[in-house]
Formats: sequence, structure tokens, C-alpha cells
Amino acid sequence: MSVAAFISIAILTLAGALAAACLRKLIHAALCLVVAFLGLATFYFFLGAEFVGLVQVFVYVGAVAVLIVFTILLTRREDEDAAGFNWGGVIVAVAVFAGLAWTIMKTPSLSVVAPVIEPLTVKRIGEVLMTNYVWPLQCVGLLLTAALIGALVLVMEEKR
Repeated sequence: MSVAAFISIAILTLAGALAAACLRKLIHAALCLVVAFLGLATFYFFLGAEFVGLVQVFVYVGAVAVLIVFTILLTRREDEDAAGFNWGGVIVAVAVFAGLAWTIMKTPSLSVVAPVIEPLTVKRIGEVLMTNYVWPLQCVGLLLTAALIGALVLVMEEKR
């Protein structure tokens, strides 16, 4: 990946994340979050982790972000005052970024060369998920189903 591509994708991703934290209109913030998720997926693709990039796109952009947008649209109140800029979001975003950057710079493992590992295939991920991690996978599925049912109950109660 060229340096110009990295810098442009990084700026786009960080701008989307900062806008998601700072915008007062929730629908605009959710759409900026989609831009940040797509930027992260692009980094995964450039790093050669196509499976992780596709999971990022399918799960976060395709499911989580769409769920957030539909939730905002279904539960939106008309008496919302969405004018102005959210400076609290800017302060929190800059503080979290500074804390993470400081922690990364102070990590001593940055100077250690990573060991060579065998490439991870989709077949191997499927085998591990269906053998070693079948219970956590089922628990996550149950949790997502409960969250979906809970969201439907909240929306149905409000319309009565």
C-alpha cells in the first residue's frame, strides 16, 4: 500500500469517527460511523486479511450500522433540538485518542519482531468455530436474538 493511500484512508476513517462522536443529529452520526467502519475494513483488505475485512463490512456496516439507523428512524422524537456542535464529543474523542496513542508509544513490544505464523484460511476459521468455540458462538447468537426481540418490544410498546 502506498503512503498516499494509507494517509487518505486514515484521514477519512478518523474524520468519520470524529464526526460520529461530534454530530448532534443521530442519523448523521450513524452514517459517519458507517464511513469509519468502511475505512477500517479497507485497512484490513490492504493488510491481506480479506476475511476479517469482509466480516467488518458484513457485520458492522451491514448489520450493526443498519440496525442503528433503523432504530433511530423508528424511535425518533420530533421535539429534538439538534442545532449546534457537540464539543463534549470532541473532548472525549481527543482524550481517548491521546490515551491510546500514549499507551501504544509506551508499549515495549513495538521493537520486537513478530513471529511468522501460518496463514489463516476461512476453512480453518470455520473448523475452530464449530469445534472449540461452538458454545460462545451459540451464546452470541442467543444474545443477538434477545436484543432483536427487545428492540421489537420497545418499538411496539411506543406505538400503542
